[in-house]
Amino acid sequence: MENLIIEETKFSPSIVFDGEKHSLSITGKSYPENTSVFYAPVFSWLEDYIEKLDDNQEVGVNIELIYFNSSSSKVLLDFFDILDEAAEDGKSIAVNWIYEEDDEDSLEFGEEFKEDYESLTFNLVEKKPE
Repeated sequence: MENLIIEETKFSPSIVFDGEKHSLSITGKSYPENTSVFYAPVFSWLEDYIEKLDDNQEVGVNIELIYFNSSSSKVLLDFFDILDEAAEDGKSIAVNWIYEEDDEDSLEFGEEFKEDYESLTFNLVEKKPE
């Protein structure tokens, strides 16, 4: 399976989904002009990947968004829904919600997402300043 790599722009995050390493990451800012168009290949890739995934394979998902708008929040909910359903079906998926030490808003979003998805391993990871 080919990896999915979408370069970061001023308005959209970097997406690096590596099927061989079983590592999915979304980093940066997410407020693209047309959220559904931007994320369409992400969902297409993810659904194909989950379908081919062995139950005993561990998958790491790293989300490090420093800003996202309300339509991107909806996308994240849909994204986590797919992962949670896969986890309910026996897939081993761990989400790392990475937030800056002083970013209370991001921490709160992470806590809310964590509460909503019981089948996923959902880790809140504080990033220390460099």
